[in-house]
Amino acid sequence: MTEHKIIRLGIYGDGIAEGPVFAPMTLPGEVVTGTLEGATLTDVKIITPSDERVAPCCRHFKACGGCQLQHASDDLVADWKTDVIAQALAAQGLRTEIRPIVTSPEQSRRRATFAARRTKKGTMSGFHGRASGTVVEIPDCKLVEPELLAAREIAEALAVLGGSRKATLAVTVTTSPRGLDVQVSGGKPIDGPLRITLAGLCETRGFARLTWEDEVIAQRAPPVQRFGAGDVCPPPGAFLQATAHGEAQLLAAVQEIVQGAKRVIDLFAGCGTFTLPLAENAEVFAVEGEALMLEAMDKGWRMARGLKTVTHSARDLYRRPLLPDEFKKFDAVVMDPPRAGAEAQTAEILRSDIKRVAYVSCNPVTFARDVAQMVAGGFTLDWVQPVDQFRWSSHVELAAQLSRV
Repeated sequence: MTEHKIIRLGIYGDGIAEGPVFAPMTLPGEVVTGTLEGATLTDVKIITPSDERVAPCCRHFKACGGCQLQHASDDLVADWKTDVIAQALAAQGLRTEIRPIVTSPEQSRRRATFAARRTKKGTMSGFHGRASGTVVEIPDCKLVEPELLAAREIAEALAVLGGSRKATLAVTVTTSPRGLDVQVSGGKPIDGPLRITLAGLCETRGFARLTWEDEVIAQRAPPVQRFGAGDVCPPPGAFLQATAHGEAQLLAAVQEIVQGAKRVIDLFAGCGTFTLPLAENAEVFAVEGEALMLEAMDKGWRMARGLKTVTHSARDLYRRPLLPDEFKKFDAVVMDPPRAGAEAQTAEILRSDIKRVAYVSCNPVTFARDVAQMVAGGFTLDWVQPVDQFRWSSHVELAAQLSRV
C-alpha cells in the first residue's frame, strides 16, 4: 500500500496525485492509500478526508457508473466545473467573465439508457457498473425523472421478449408529454412474431413510440418535445438536451445574445431546440446534417402559431461549412456543435460580416480552441455561462457570447 496526497481533480472527476496517480472518488487535499496498478490507485482508503467530502445521496453510488461526483459538495463541484472552463480558456491565452454556474436539480434527467439482461432467475436492468460491464440495478436512482426510473420494468420486459442470455439490451427511454419514447438496440433480429409481440407491448404499456434498432415498431402518439411554441416529434435517437431545466438555461443565454436580431442563422440546429423559440422574434435559417431532424422541426414550425419564417438546409457543416456570402443579411449566428467543435465553420464566420455569435458547447477544450481562432480574428469573448445539466458527472456545458464591432 502506498500513500498519496490528492492535489486536484482530473477532467473525468477522479483525484490526481503527483506522478500522476489517478484515484477515483477522491478529492483535493485528501491523503489516501491504495494499491498502485499502473497509474491508477485501487482499493482506495481515505486517511485524511476533505472538508468538502459529503455522504452520497444515492445508495447505488459506489457501484453504479452513472455518477462520478456525489461524494463532493455542490460548491466544490460547481467551482471545479467552472475552473475546467477557465483552464481550457487559459490554455489558449484567453480570459473572460465566467458567470455563476446553474445546476439542474435532482431527478431531472429526461432520457436514460438502461442495460437490460436475462438471467438464470429472470431479468435485471440498470446502469453499467463503474468501469465494468456489470449491470447494477438502481431502484433508488437520484439522477433521472421518476417516470424514467419506473421504466426499468419496461426494459426488463423487453429483455424477456427480445433479448438473449449472451447479450445486453440497451434500452433508451425518453419522457414526453404523450408517453415514453422507447428505443432498443442489441436485441434479436426483428421478425414477424416479434414485431407483433412488441407492438402489443407498446399498446398495453402505453408507450408513445417503440423503436427496435432502426425500425419504428409502433407509435400510439407522437412523442413530442416542446420547443418554444412548437411541438416537435424528434426521430428516434435524435439529440435532446439532457434536462428541461438545462435547456431553458442555455436558451435564455442564447436569447440574451441575439436579442434584437431580425434574422438569425442556427447552425447544428438539431430538431429546433433554439430555432423555434428564436422564431418568436426573428426569422431563422436552420442548418443541420440530419435531414430527418429538420423535417421534424419544419413540421413543428408549420403547426405552431405566431412564429416568423423558418427555413432550413440539410448540410454537413464539417465538410461543407457555410461560406461568407451565405451570412449576408443575417444579424447573428447561433451554433451548438457536437464535442468536436466547429473549427471549419468558425473560419468561415471570421471571413463573414457577422458581428454576434452565440456559441453553445459541451466540450470546453474544443470551444476554447474555436474561440481562440475567433478572438485572433477580431471577436471579443464577452462572457461564458456554465450550465451543469449532467449533475454529479464530469460533463460541462456552456453558452458564450462573442461580438465584434
